[in-house]
Amino acid sequence: MRNPVPWLGTIRGVVLDLDGVVYRGETVLPGAAEFLDHLRRLGLPFVFATNNATQTPEQYAERLRRMGISVAPDRIVTSAQVAAEYLRARARPGTPVYAIGGEGLRSALREAEMELSEDPEAAAFVVVGLDVEFTYPKLRAACRAIRRGAEFVATNRDPVLPVGEELWPGAGALVAAIEVATGKTPVVVGKPERPLLEAALRRLGVPAAEALMIGDQVGTDIAGGVRMGMRTVLVLSGVSRETGEGGAPPDLVVRDLPDLIARWPKPESPP
Repeated sequence: MRNPVPWLGTIRGVVLDLDGVVYRGETVLPGAAEFLDHLRRLGLPFVFATNNATQTPEQYAERLRRMGISVAPDRIVTSAQVAAEYLRARARPGTPVYAIGGEGLRSALREAEMELSEDPEAAAFVVVGLDVEFTYPKLRAACRAIRRGAEFVATNRDPVLPVGEELWPGAGALVAAIEVATGKTPVVVGKPERPLLEAALRRLGVPAAEALMIGDQVGTDIAGGVRMGMRTVLVLSGVSRETGEGGAPPDLVVRDLPDLIARWPKPESPP
């Protein structure tokens, strides 16, 4: 049995990534349900904060349900929601937006009362997330709108996405193509930038200094948690296989969630 890590006993709330932490593609990772039950037994609130903007919180909750994990949609915060809130704070309802991304992004923009436009001449914003149907015409339209003055917003810069045993190109690959072609740097709302984790902490109701970030990518999850002043745990079940990948090191590295359960101090029994 591995030695417990004392500071884990001071944590009051937990933020978890999804891809590479809870599942890879449609395969649940070992110990995911057990870890959430562990947090419930300890009375620790948790939320999921995902850079992946392809699905809505309701779709993610249904995906988890199929894996045997019961989580309410309001416990899931996506970079699509945060990107939509960014626009809502800066634009009037009905502002035309050219969006590259899946239903998660498009749904969030509609809920923020933005107008989804296919006309690059009209768009005031270009918002880019992961799009598995990305095409050259979409790339051309996004670049055209940005050159005309549309603000460039990215849900995240994740270079890859863990799916099964593969690493698929992530939203960052699409963002990079547009950035190179336009010479414009986007506003990024996902990890490691602050907006997504700020939204997760508001949902959690716990200050950053008393919260734990659990993720599988050093450059996004861990770097974001460190930037926020959170404790961080890197699990080696997703993208990162080592800690020397740039950015501040995590407070703890574990193989997977069962390993993290084993490192958690047992609560003291009442006298």
